[in-house]
Amino acid sequence: MRDKPLEDFLDSPDGAGKVLAHARLLLRLSRLYREIAPAYLSEASRLVNYRPGTVVIHAANGAVAAKLRQLAPTLADGFSRRGIECAAVQVKVGVGELPARPGNSRQKPLSRQAFQTLGGLREALPDSSLRQAVDTLIQRSASA
Repeated sequence: MRDKPLEDFLDSPDGAGKVLAHARLLLRLSRLYREIAPAYLSEASRLVNYRPGTVVIHAANGAVAAKLRQLAPTLADGFSRRGIECAAVQVKVGVGELPARPGNSRQKPLSRQAFQTLGGLREALPDSSLRQAVDTLIQRSASA
């Protein structure tokens, strides 16, 4: 018996062909989803499955899920226009599944006016945890 390349095994019906074909479809659909959905929603969600006629999306939280449910007909239409049989989009909240994306949170410098206003506030406050917090904010913004 001759050795078969791994791709032959994966593509064969008696091998992992169906799983590989489905994985390839999910990759394609994920790319399409990022094109169709608004960026702020596609970053907080992901396409996780496809069943004939239905795309399944997991949202990072309830607010994102609610917005995606409102957009479900638009998303389904977007997939259909790109040649995917899609009559429905099912949205679920995927608790703890979406990794935090690095770089989404970045420190923004304070304007000169904001810096001066915070300095005045700090001077007007009595010695307290609030004054310490404002002082920390001013120090961090000065080093940025």
